[in-house]
Amino acid sequence: MKSATVAEIKKELKFRSPDELMGLCLRLARFKKENKELLTYLLFEAEHEPSYILSVKELMDEKFSEINTDSFYYIKKSVRKILRETKKFIRYSNAKETEVELLLHFCEGLLSFRPSVRNNRTLMNLLERQRLLIQKKIGGLHEDLQHDYTVELNNLMDG
Repeated sequence: MKSATVAEIKKELKFRSPDELMGLCLRLARFKKENKELLTYLLFEAEHEPSYILSVKELMDEKFSEINTDSFYYIKKSVRKILRETKKFIRYSNAKETEVELLLHFCEGLLSFRPSVRNNRTLMNLLERQRLLIQKKIGGLHEDLQHDYTVELNNLMDG
């Protein structure tokens, strides 16, 4: 996800009401170095959640393809970094559906990765923790979404 320039952010802020600005600033105060990325999300992508999810998924796929596969040490290090960045993007959104969708995509990317992560205990433990987290988050969604995401999670873990 590319951050907008300060000038673009400034222009967009001119079109916001004082109440909206206050809400944005209060939310911004919770974050430190990611302030510019968060503000970019709030101003330009929050209203287009599906396109935001798609852009984060594309970024994840790109990162998975760049992993150095020389040893499991580098693989583990890269996978942890991808997960850390994914959680940062999830934190920006604050939408449970987005969180479940991105974590499912992370697990999908990890399971389809070659060499197989099933040969490494650390990566399998990481995958299992994410599966448990996804199950927990699915419980807080609407019933229809719960069913859809549960089926998707089960297919992912069984396949």
